[in-house]
This record gives sequence, structure tokens and C-alpha cells, in this order.
Amino acid sequence: MSFQRIAIIGLGLQGGSIGLAVREYLPDARTTGYDHLPETRARATERGLVDQVCETAADAVREAELVIFCVPPSAMGEAARACADAIPPTALISDVGSSKQAVAKALSEALPGHTIIPAHPVAGTENSGPDAGFATLFQNRWCIVTPPEPSNLLLLTGLVEFWEALGANVEIMDAQHHDLVLAVTSHLPHLIAYTIVGTASDLEAVTQSEVIKYSAGGFRDFTRIAASDPTMWRDVFLSNKDAVLEMLQRFTEDLTGLQKAIRVGDGQALFDHFTRTRAVRRSIIAEGQDDARADFGRSDHGKS
Repeated sequence: MSFQRIAIIGLGLQGGSIGLAVREYLPDARTTGYDHLPETRARATERGLVDQVCETAADAVREAELVIFCVPPSAMGEAARACADAIPPTALISDVGSSKQAVAKALSEALPGHTIIPAHPVAGTENSGPDAGFATLFQNRWCIVTPPEPSNLLLLTGLVEFWEALGANVEIMDAQHHDLVLAVTSHLPHLIAYTIVGTASDLEAVTQSEVIKYSAGGFRDFTRIAASDPTMWRDVFLSNKDAVLEMLQRFTEDLTGLQKAIRVGDGQALFDHFTRTRAVRRSIIAEGQDDARADFGRSDHGKS
């Protein structure tokens, strides 16, 4: 099946990019959208992020076949309740959240009786808001779909085909496993970036601007990650706290091992570790999930 009427709730980077991608790659589909901020709705109208920007969430979803919630995890339940009475009973409900178990629970509690199939497009930049979206955001990125058991096979197939039409590679995954995988590949790196940049900021007064002046490529990339939407990432860490804490404990243990190798002068241990991690980077490039060019090919749009 193909969805002809798509409602997007939340018109920031993800929601705006979905709207623009639908216009580019699914031109026969009609999109409606809503954002709780009036200024975002106004800018979304100016940019044409969706075919129709509505003044209420209920108006946006009233005739939808697919409703995608593109709001921070902590706002999922409230956003769903705001339009619950207007969503057609046959519509598929989905989202773009980075933590799946908590979001699935919030949506199912807010929308009992509706078909809910969560999804997570692993694509983004450090930018947010209605000006951040672009139609090619999902090209050759992974979108992880986490259907509950049992799921409507027809609607699941339709959701997979929807994301594939926007250029994404789709993977089906258990929600709990998704949260564990993303804790190490996305959530922990962001936490580390926020910590390093925060430490550098504390040192800035001592070094009298040298931290900024002499920033090398590695630190600059950390600042890019640490510039991500603070509301979304606050919610990610709180909604996926168990998996994040588990990965953080593992990272702390590995960091302690490296600390010991440096202290005792174990160069072989350091060399072996760095060689293994270098191979991971090369594998990511080989999979097409990043670019080997200078600045990681991020001259136009960043990836995270």
C-alpha cells in the first residue's frame, strides 16, 4: 500500500525534512502539518514544508492515513492526546524518536486502539527548527522500524516502503535491542561530546580563548555534536536511561584500561586499541554511512 495523506506533527528538522522529502519523492501524496509554536508554523508555511500547515493538531490529522509524530520524546504523549479524537481509526501512527521503548509506551497509552509502529530514521544534523530541514536528509541513511508483536503486516509493509521511497535503508528491529544499539552508537557519543565541550568551556577562562583559537579537527567535530537540540537530547537520555547507563559503565571501564596503559607506558596496548578503532572508521566509510573527504564531507549538511 502507499499512503496518500500524511500528517506530520512537529515541523523541525525531522518533520520538515519528511515533508520536503515527500514532496520530492512521493509527489502524489498530500501532507498536512502542525507545530505547537506559532512562529514555527509561520516559517513552515513560508518554506512550504508541507502542503498545508494547520492551526491545530486535530485539523492536521483529521483525514490522515499516516500520522508521524516528530516531537521530543517527553512530548509524545501530550502531542498524541491533543489530536487523539481526530485521528481516523484506520490511520497508522508512527514517530521518529531516538528511544523506542519509552516512545512506544507513551503513544500506546495516549492512543489506545490505534495501530502504532514506531520508527527511527538515524539521520540528522546539529541544527534544529523549521529552517533546518532538507529533502535529502534520509538518503542512504538507516531507518530502524520497531513493530510490536503482533503487527498489521500490510501497514508495516507500507511504512517500510514509505521510508524506502524517501531514500532510507530500512531495518526491522526489536525496540529493546534498538535502544541498546543506539545507546552506544548515538546516545553515548553525544553524552561524551557534551562532556568534553563542557570541560573545555570551563577551561576557557583559564586558557584565555586558546581552547577556541587552537581547536583541532577532533574538538571541532565534538562541538558540532554538542550543538544538537538540548531539549531532544535531554529527553533521549532520560527516556533511554537504562541502556545509556549500561553503555556508560562499559565505556568507563574501557577508559580506565586506557588510563592505566598510559600511566604504565604500555604502548602496545594503546597501539592495538587504536588500530582496532581505526578499522571501525574504515568500515563505516565502506558501508557508505560517512565520507572520507576532508571535514567528513560535511561542507553542506552535517550528519549525526
